Amino acid sequence: MHEIAHGVAIVPGIISNAYLVGNRDSWVLVDAGTPGRDSKIVRAAAARFGAGARPRAIFLTHGHFDHAGSAPELAGRWSVPVFAHARELPFLTDQAHYPPLDTSGPGFFSKLARFFPSKTVDLGERVREFDGGIEGWETVETPGHTPGHVSFFRPSDGLLLAGDALTTMDLDSMWGTLLKGRKLCGPPAPATMDWDKARESMRMLMDLRPRLIAAGHGRPIALNSDMQSSPPLPGRS
Repeated sequence: MHEIAHGVAIVPGIISNAYLVGNRDSWVLVDAGTPGRDSKIVRAAAARFGAGARPRAIFLTHGHFDHAGSAPELAGRWSVPVFAHARELPFLTDQAHYPPLDTSGPGFFSKLARFFPSKTVDLGERVREFDGGIEGWETVETPGHTPGHVSFFRPSDGLLLAGDALTTMDLDSMWGTLLKGRKLCGPPAPATMDWDKARESMRMLMDLRPRLIAAGHGRPIALNSDMQSSPPLPGRS
């Protein structure tokens, strides 16, 4: 765990990142990593906010297993609600299932995704539709990767928590994935459901002119003016 901007710390995982947002008096967890990461996230929160620290809520950018995987354990451990977009709720309550991952592409992550589940966690009554968002942040609807994907943008300093609407590493490259070299790219291809909407979401996020992008996959990347005005690669057709 380390701070990437005022009031925001990243908890990196082997596959995906979680974020602690806020201060000791009021904070939230954005995304919950893969299943089995709950103890690591609890330790990170204690290191940052003190022993027994508990968030106000857990906010999910979307419901895929690598972002919501530890949400059931954390919500139970902390006795806090989980918030997600209304269009993600069916997937998070076992009422609907994401389509099978498309592993037909040539990229490295497509090969790796053969070992990932399409099904995600069932949060039951713990998950709720977004209500009020995160203070000081805009909740930006960024569908495409999933129907109800959202990102969080802080206008005061241009910080973007992009979830999987963007990635900051090249998942199509083996070395890019293993070394997590900073590169602005599109969403993870095998799990992106609607590429037309995903491209539009990428353009919309770049139009916000973020100065720092912290995504679900990769290390945070600072943008210069040229990068701010150019959208990332659109990814698979």
